[in-house]
Amino acid sequence: MKYMMFVVTDSSPDTESDESDVNLWVDELDASGKRVIGEVLEPPAKSTVVRVRDGKRHVTDGPFAETKEWICGFDILECESLDEAIEIAAKHPMARNGLLEIRPFMTWE
Repeated sequence: MKYMMFVVTDSSPDTESDESDVNLWVDELDASGKRVIGEVLEPPAKSTVVRVRDGKRHVTDGPFAETKEWICGFDILECESLDEAIEIAAKHPMARNGLLEIRPFMTWE
C-alpha cells in the first residue's frame, strides 16, 4: 500500500548535519525499494494559494495561515502495512525535532 508521509517542522530549515542524516535515511530507503519519491519543499513564504469562488480566480502569495509548523518535505512510501510505514517514519531524522504525518492513499474500487 502507498502512504504519503508529510515531513513537518516548527523551526528554520535543517542544518547541514540534519541534511546528512536525512540523506543516509533516503539512501537506505531507496535501496530497500520502500521509498517511491520524496522532495524537500520551499518554506511557506514562497507558497501560492489558488482558489476559485463564483467563477473568479483568487491568487494569494505567501503563507495562507500563520502557523509555527509547516510542511518542509514529503515522501511517498510503499509499505506492507501502516505499522511498517510507522517504523520507517520513526527512523527519519526529522522525527527527533519535527513530526511526520502518514496518510494512506485512497483506494478506488
